[in-house]
Amino acid sequence: MAFRSFHPPQRVLMGPGPSDVSPRVLAAMARPTLGHLDPVFISMMDEVKALLQATFLTANELTMPVSAPGSAGMETCFVNLVEPGDTVIVCQNGVFGGRMKENVERSGGIPVMVQDDWGRAVDPQKLEDALTAHPEASLVAFVHAETSTGAQSDAGPLVRIAHAHGCLAIVDAVTSLGGTPLRVDDWEIDAIYSGTQKCLSCTPGLSPVSFGAKAREKVTGRKSKVQSWFLDLNLVMGYWGGATKRAYHHTAPINALYGLHEALVIVQEEGLDAAWARHQRNHLALRAGLEAMGLRFVVPERERLPQLNAIAIPDGVDDAAVRGLLLADYSLEIGAGLGAMAGKVWRIGLMGHGSNPRNVRYCLAALEDVLGRVKAPVARGVALDAANAVLGAA
Repeated sequence: MAFRSFHPPQRVLMGPGPSDVSPRVLAAMARPTLGHLDPVFISMMDEVKALLQATFLTANELTMPVSAPGSAGMETCFVNLVEPGDTVIVCQNGVFGGRMKENVERSGGIPVMVQDDWGRAVDPQKLEDALTAHPEASLVAFVHAETSTGAQSDAGPLVRIAHAHGCLAIVDAVTSLGGTPLRVDDWEIDAIYSGTQKCLSCTPGLSPVSFGAKAREKVTGRKSKVQSWFLDLNLVMGYWGGATKRAYHHTAPINALYGLHEALVIVQEEGLDAAWARHQRNHLALRAGLEAMGLRFVVPERERLPQLNAIAIPDGVDDAAVRGLLLADYSLEIGAGLGAMAGKVWRIGLMGHGSNPRNVRYCLAALEDVLGRVKAPVARGVALDAANAVLGAA
């Protein structure tokens, strides 16, 4: 069999991630590869750290990208901060809270679960009650932007509750970084992780993390070795620590880091406030069009993510058939539901470079056509007018 170069089709990525990648990022990744200890590359590493600090809104010295996807950022937080026997309060309102529980258990910790309905924010009172019932707890973990449901929790109050009970807080910001307000220092978040493939408009494969002073003290003061050699921050800090002399730990994904650097430059050029406002504006336009068709959001408005829209699938409509037609006829990807929401919702992403008026209009027109063809009970000929009333001439 003769193999040939792979040339992927051009898709419009409006699922839960990855999102559309900025052409500037793709161009940056094609630049010449340097060695991972080359002084020019190390200088760029310092800029990546500074850019991440500006994007997380933190002065944390230990801020860097883990050389693996967002799941590795999650594992970095848990394996470094959880020691065998530690009690960890885990708030679950979707799939990714369940993954936090797995990480606690695999690190030898004891998870105590605080459960909220999928599609709802974490309830601060439930967290308060759990901490009161478990004074031995040392950590609290929750998802800021739950990708599986489109729900956003109020991170600031949750962190304050954790601190009032003497706990450190671990926060999942995989879908929120760059797309919705996130203020690490103002909210006093102790450890946080994200991903590059969502609102940062970059490719998958890196996970920005940031650790505050108290979290860093726990990492360096552990009684036991971190179970993962690769993710052990006591070792990784020798490479990303910021000193002029860097200790070899692993061969960094050089070109992927070029892409992240460019993506973060783009974020700073736009400005965080402007980026957050853009995501919100495009969400409101998409919402207007979807609701005009008669489709329903599953998350209450005040708890709804602008960059990840979970829409109830109309009765009698085949989930996979609709997504298949969108992909085949429009080269448009939207996401299926996960876990308890499988077969019940579509997840429509408006993230990063892909959060723009053109994608809003394209998605609405494609959905209106496909849903009409499968005889879904939706109104036709109204979605674009409703969206344009929000977008104006944009």
